[in-house]
Amino acid sequence: MSVSTPPRHTATLAVDSRCAHGEGMLWCERRGVLFWVDISGRRLWRHDPASNVSRHWDLPDRPGCLGLFDDGRLLLALAKGVYAADPDAAAEADSALPLQHLADVEPERDDTRSNDGRADRHGNFVFGTMSERDDQAPVGSFYQWSARHGLRRLPLPGVAIPNAICFSADGCTLYYCDSVQPRILCCDYDPDSAHTANSRVFAELDHAGAEPDGAIVDAEGHLWNAQWRAWQVVRYRPDGSVERRVALPVKHPTCPALGGADGGTLYLSTSRQDHSEDELARTPQAGGVYVAAVGIAGLPEGRIASA
Repeated sequence: MSVSTPPRHTATLAVDSRCAHGEGMLWCERRGVLFWVDISGRRLWRHDPASNVSRHWDLPDRPGCLGLFDDGRLLLALAKGVYAADPDAAAEADSALPLQHLADVEPERDDTRSNDGRADRHGNFVFGTMSERDDQAPVGSFYQWSARHGLRRLPLPGVAIPNAICFSADGCTLYYCDSVQPRILCCDYDPDSAHTANSRVFAELDHAGAEPDGAIVDAEGHLWNAQWRAWQVVRYRPDGSVERRVALPVKHPTCPALGGADGGTLYLSTSRQDHSEDELARTPQAGGVYVAAVGIAGLPEGRIASA
């Protein structure tokens, strides 16, 4: 019996942003624009594919991830705090981005910072904190933030580098990982109580040395995962098997988003971290945004309840 080969695509450069550590890519369907962050560069980026115009705002601390409020504002998880920001109120080229403080994040620890996160399907924002210790000890945690309840810790084990946070279409399954382990996990998720249960392995990575990074779930219930050090993004079926791969000309894709005018364009943030001088000379556009026409619709990003 023959075994079919998964479809392959190749992503090309869309925005030569050269972020030190691009992350958190998301598509805002209301504005028709992309947002993402540069963690090490302490910047929020915005790109309009229709006009091909990009801009960025400097931030006071390292941003780990971001989400969309139902009123159009952004939520930014900076290293040690959760903030709200209105990019439309800071649209001028030289304007600053005012931030509204919402919550402190592990102020008692000096060895963690906010990392990956995403809005769930029920008005909350879920994110994780990562270890900044040299030994990558699992001292990070997963949290849910909401306007109603504030910051609540999810009852998941400690984590070194939380990533791949995304949700099934019904919002009852949370996908996540610890990037130091080559697998993607999932669990049952109750958004009202911030309770999790039945943690299990969703997929094992099959590329030697790869680490799972950012992930999304599409309209067909498949999961797209950017894989650090693997030059690729992988689409997994709901049973965890590989459905297709998207190759990149840079080694560190970090986070996918589906959007664009047709809804079926894959956008990818990438990183310049962990490159030698020779590698950067060979791949100078590492840290840019890459794009591939995959013809598969994404799910609209969850919206965080503003009240």
